[in-house]
Amino acid sequence: MVDVGAKTATHRIAVASGRISMRPATFRLVVAGRAKKGDVLGIARIAAIQAAKRTPELIPLAHPIALTRVAVTFQPLRKASSIALTARVECRGPTGVEMEALTAAAVGLLTVYDMLKAVDRGMTLSDLRLEEKHGGKSGTFRR
Repeated sequence: MVDVGAKTATHRIAVASGRISMRPATFRLVVAGRAKKGDVLGIARIAAIQAAKRTPELIPLAHPIALTRVAVTFQPLRKASSIALTARVECRGPTGVEMEALTAAAVGLLTVYDMLKAVDRGMTLSDLRLEEKHGGKSGTFRR
């Protein structure tokens, strides 16, 4: 694990996103809130938040970080029959939260898949990526 003990604690922010594409009928189930397993996006939001908090347990050598904020939003994309997820993670610390944001986005999308797989096994996860990061020595990154 990289030694971050001498680094200055700063306000760190990372935003990651991804998308899950599905059949139009599956998309309509999600938007109407009629999936058999329940509130797909609500449960996926909780899963994404939990994933951000547990990133050091999942990613070898990731630092445990005291997160100060995790926000997860969804955007239904009707024409593409897909759901876009954005995860924003913040902390005050000596290392960034990029992995926490990416982990949140990935697990949130996987949860959508899990909740809908009985009706659509052909869903596709795509475009998982870091959108931006702020804070620290390397400064700001924006895609």
